[in-house]
Amino acid sequence: MRMKSSPHLTLGILSAFVTVLAHPTNFGRSLVPELRSVCYAGLPDLYEASIAELRAGLEAGDFTSVDLVKAYLARIDEVNLRGPALRAVLETNPSALAQAAELDKQRQQGKPKGPLHGIPILVKDNIATLPEEGMNTTAGSYALLGSKFPRDAHVAAKLREAGAIILGKAAMSEWAYFRGSDLPSGWSGRGGQCTNAYFPGGNPSGSSGGSGVAASIGLCAAALGTETDGSIISPCQQNNLVGIKPTVGLTSRSGVIPISSHQDTVGPMARSVADAALLLSAIAGPDQFDNATSAQPTTLPDYTAALDLAFIKSARIGVPRSYYDEALTESGQHVKEAFEGALRVLKALGAVVLDPADIESTDQLSQSDYEATVLGHDFKAEIATYLSSLVSNPSGALTLADLIAFNDKHTDLEKPPTYESQSVFLESESTSSTSDPVYLNAIENGRIFARTQGIDAALEKHNLTALVMLAGETSLPAVAGYPIVTVPLGFYPNDTAAVPVGNHTVQTYDPHPNRPFGIQFVGTAFSEVSLISLAYAFEQATHHRLEKLAYPAAIPKTQLADVLPNANARL
Repeated sequence: MRMKSSPHLTLGILSAFVTVLAHPTNFGRSLVPELRSVCYAGLPDLYEASIAELRAGLEAGDFTSVDLVKAYLARIDEVNLRGPALRAVLETNPSALAQAAELDKQRQQGKPKGPLHGIPILVKDNIATLPEEGMNTTAGSYALLGSKFPRDAHVAAKLREAGAIILGKAAMSEWAYFRGSDLPSGWSGRGGQCTNAYFPGGNPSGSSGGSGVAASIGLCAAALGTETDGSIISPCQQNNLVGIKPTVGLTSRSGVIPISSHQDTVGPMARSVADAALLLSAIAGPDQFDNATSAQPTTLPDYTAALDLAFIKSARIGVPRSYYDEALTESGQHVKEAFEGALRVLKALGAVVLDPADIESTDQLSQSDYEATVLGHDFKAEIATYLSSLVSNPSGALTLADLIAFNDKHTDLEKPPTYESQSVFLESESTSSTSDPVYLNAIENGRIFARTQGIDAALEKHNLTALVMLAGETSLPAVAGYPIVTVPLGFYPNDTAAVPVGNHTVQTYDPHPNRPFGIQFVGTAFSEVSLISLAYAFEQATHHRLEKLAYPAAIPKTQLADVLPNANARL
């Protein structure tokens, strides 16, 4: 789950055509000259380095995976608990350096494991990793500290099969923002308050806020998040990233602390469409422990093949104004101008843009409680199943009622002043069984209004490839279980007033100056190839991500040259 807010930015159409030459990806050059570390030609700047650039440097022998892990760990140390104290990373992997050394050895022997060989990736703290590796999987809660899931989550195992190093666990909104409605996004008992890198105290959104913050400033090559409704897309757009929320069932949820099997999904959060597509290819696939993955196409595509600039010329894109017009109006003139400019970009790239192409079931779904009913019932049942699957759990919690009791007993850890709420837990605990006709009716009607009479109806009526809208409008595709891809669109103006979010011990703000926001493409089930192609074309035409950087104190200074042996001799 996530907390929504509205973006602002003055952008004319000319800013939508920033050329590729303005996109600073040259090797050996810092994006911020005044913060540049000692670098030598051939080294990528870790603030923006792509996975392709890192792979090229590793394969050329310019640096090793051990060097890369050391550099990322140093960058985390600079800004995570010290300096701006972004609290984006909950813990790092004590085995990361040893794993990097083994992967370096395999590369030297000509035995690379896959396309992510030796690349450090962060995963959200609700994604289980091998217990013997020494990391926790807690959803940000002390109630799961020291608990052990018997194996890697399927997506974590897939990352390792592709050669990735799991660098650590990213912070998150506790229980994926499903504990209390009054809690701030990005807060957890274990991690404290995570904030974004674009304004001191900026709301990181959630629940995958730590993954978003860490990837946005190069504390890792990329990250994994999870989404039930908005928890990848919202933190990606508020942290200036590309995010892919896959179709439910494209990526396994086995070993992921659940909210709802009807809506949960795992996806990539990255600095570019290319990196996100590569990660999706690595983690997608069937899993015997997740029945939803049996609905996948028999053969999955290589999602990097969707990086096709020509595809958009044959695309028909619909603008479902009635679905998000209220949010667009509330966002103000600046974001309206930016969004209208984005539509002109899509047309200039060759797409047919149908405006409006409304979703006729919007009101029926938005005025119902179908989603809340399903999530509440699912969480109560599915968290008990997850807890019972643990090899051990020092808290002894086996049910949602046990988790509520743990929080009440350990108020110093889980309910400090201004962070007491567990209203969502209590609502979920009050639900009946998953055989309740009210629950079953909510599943059926939600799918009818979100799928059959919703997204699918709009796509079929107008013969559309996809729908386009402001990033953050996620509830309809969430209930449908359908995919979303978001890319950066712009930033709030520098003079935007910083508005406090709630009243908590650590104050966060949203909106705030320089707060990023994005645009999103939505399609039917398993239409990720088309959505990635559209997002890639838009990204390559605009390069909005680097129009502004994080605030200076939030930009780590450590670069690869700072950790390389005999670096000065190689300048």
